[in-house]
Amino acid sequence: MTSYLTPDALRIALDLRDLTDPAAGPHAMQSLTDGIVQASAQLRDSQVRQVRHSPLVAVSANYDALGYGIADITRNERYSRYVSPTVMLRSHTSAMLPPLLATHDGADNVLYAAAGLAYRRDSIDRTHTGEPHQLDLWWLTRSSEPVDGELAERLGVLAQAVLPDCRWRVTPSPHSYTAGGLQLDVLDPAGGGWLELAEGGVIAPWLLDAAGLPSAHWSGIAAGVGLDRALMLRKGIPDIRLLRSGDARVARQMMNLSPYQQVSLLPEIRRDLSVVVPWDTDEELLGDQVRSALGERVADLESVHLLSKTSYDDLPAGARRRLGIRLGQANALVRVTLRPIERTLTSAEANDLRDAVYLAIHRGDVVEMASR
Repeated sequence: MTSYLTPDALRIALDLRDLTDPAAGPHAMQSLTDGIVQASAQLRDSQVRQVRHSPLVAVSANYDALGYGIADITRNERYSRYVSPTVMLRSHTSAMLPPLLATHDGADNVLYAAAGLAYRRDSIDRTHTGEPHQLDLWWLTRSSEPVDGELAERLGVLAQAVLPDCRWRVTPSPHSYTAGGLQLDVLDPAGGGWLELAEGGVIAPWLLDAAGLPSAHWSGIAAGVGLDRALMLRKGIPDIRLLRSGDARVARQMMNLSPYQQVSLLPEIRRDLSVVVPWDTDEELLGDQVRSALGERVADLESVHLLSKTSYDDLPAGARRRLGIRLGQANALVRVTLRPIERTLTSAEANDLRDAVYLAIHRGDVVEMASR
């Protein structure tokens, strides 16, 4: 049975500031987005149409209209945030585009730019968030000529707009609503190797036909980029939480694209938890459970890592009794790293957070609290 967001969880999600939206205040992410859009438009002197819609979308717009099968794993509630059987928080900004194509006015050489928040269930660490910012760039042209030869060039322009003079590469990456899909990787300037930055492909003929734009006369290219990672790479930001920091020393630096100047790091506090979880639990599921339970307090967590899992069958009888574990469950060792970016935690606060994480993920009959 599908579970739906609670009213409180939905309120928190909708209240989250969209860093790409100038109406919510200035941010470096807007400067980066503008640069990407301008560079992409200049490639063909395209007319730019900015798009910004509510993150509440029809499930059909998020999945069916983009060619996702009814049994596709991405539809699972482990990866999507459902509000009702027919409405969800969009899992990608691509959900804004098919309805727009259906109302396209016939203009040639148009670049649709759709930026905003997407909502997913993801792990908790320095580079991941459950509410990433994305930018979709869909270029539409009235032409029957193939445009696949432009795809790599457009992705290269995107890479250079994010990281001027960077090294980049493309590799095949099939996608449900494009043909000849490619993944764009850039070489991490900090020496971290190749990192995925974006994906793109030729808009699938069936999608154009469904929008009332006959593929015999229309074609286009769709690309999407993760803006959080892009901004972190551009400025050299080590922790994704810094993008929203209220610390004045950090917040000032989020007004421009200059390299990030490190401020003093607060000490980390580690807590290793021995918990009982369903056998198929992974870091993404743990991250989502912790986010749901902690709400705004999740910002005090630097990471939640699943170090190991031991199945019920592989545990000695004494350990099974001590943990209160059952068939189909596993004993997981989970490392929680606490490090607020704006203040130091007291020992009592650290224990309270540890216990909140423990209760969010533990499914055993025996409970062990640190603060009692």
